[in-house]
Amino acid sequence: MNILTNKLPVEVNIDGVLYKINSDYRTSIIFSKLIEDNEVTEDLILEILNLYYPVIPQNIEQAIDKISWFYDCGKSKDDNSTGSYKKVFDYDEDAQYIYSAFLSQYRIDLQEVEYLHWWKFKALFEAIDDNNEIIKIMKYRSIDLSKIQDKEQRNFYKKMQENYKLKEKVNEADLQALDEMRKLLVQ
Repeated sequence: MNILTNKLPVEVNIDGVLYKINSDYRTSIIFSKLIEDNEVTEDLILEILNLYYPVIPQNIEQAIDKISWFYDCGKSKDDNSTGSYKKVFDYDEDAQYIYSAFLSQYRIDLQEVEYLHWWKFKALFEAIDDNNEIIKIMKYRSIDLSKIQDKEQRNFYKKMQENYKLKEKVNEADLQALDEMRKLLVQ
């Protein structure tokens, strides 16, 4: 699906039936936090289904697959395979930086906007300029200190990584949690 040529989805096709999906960016941020902060259980799956679907589809496995597809902005799992993943931002811990970046760069006040499609939010987020604090912080978190030769520069980045370190999370990344949900449903 191409954001430039196709209308963004607000419903998904499951077994030939169109189901409305809550497509506002806030829904997907809440989803991200739910699967990151909780062990995957049947109760969590039900909470996620209620979060995304005003009417829960009968085919739960397909409903979860469609949530995954929607959350990944229509990309297949193969499109996202980039090897190991290092988390460089957190919607809770970095909320003020994300908010200020949207306000300063796009003049979008995320507190005032009634609705912003998740895919639009993600496209805008991924295009935030380097001069915004969130991008600087993400860069600090992502730098591999072992590859920096200059001792002074390495010390600077080490200090920045300590200053902006994300809290440790107990559970795996978002997409791995989705896989756990699928496995639980198949049993």
